[in-house]
Amino acid sequence: MTRAVVPGSFDPITKGHLDIIERCTSLFDEVIVGIANNTSKKYMFSLEERVDLAQRSTAHIEGVRVELVDGLLAKWCVDLGVDFIVKGLRSAVDANYELPQATVNRELGEIETILLATHPSLGHVSSTIVKEVALNGGDVSSMVSVCVQDALKDKFLGTKGGHTS
Repeated sequence: MTRAVVPGSFDPITKGHLDIIERCTSLFDEVIVGIANNTSKKYMFSLEERVDLAQRSTAHIEGVRVELVDGLLAKWCVDLGVDFIVKGLRSAVDANYELPQATVNRELGEIETILLATHPSLGHVSSTIVKEVALNGGDVSSMVSVCVQDALKDKFLGTKGGHTS
């Protein structure tokens, strides 16, 4: 049984993330969405909210579960018996960021990292862009699931008159 983790902070989870997660289900027996909490980042959504949004956004995808990443990703993967880490790439900038991390994860846990190119129609989507568009009243329906749209509306209610539809 092959097990892969798609790790990230998912603040919030986007359709780009979901594309990678769904594609992983045809490659691996089990896919774990690993929600990480990077202490150097400031999040819009709490850890609990990010887990909830990821669970609701992936509920329709068979063979996927959502877990909290506890500590170093490589060690956590070894503890869970994960065979592969899968990361999505939108551009060469992402590759420049992900390759050193892949090397560290290989050194720390002998975990292989697979880099999957994002679907071209989703290459512009990032959590940062989603939040910026939503904050300024733009439509994010092509970028996130309905539950994330609703969560963004709740966050921005009363902020600049923000709305997402």
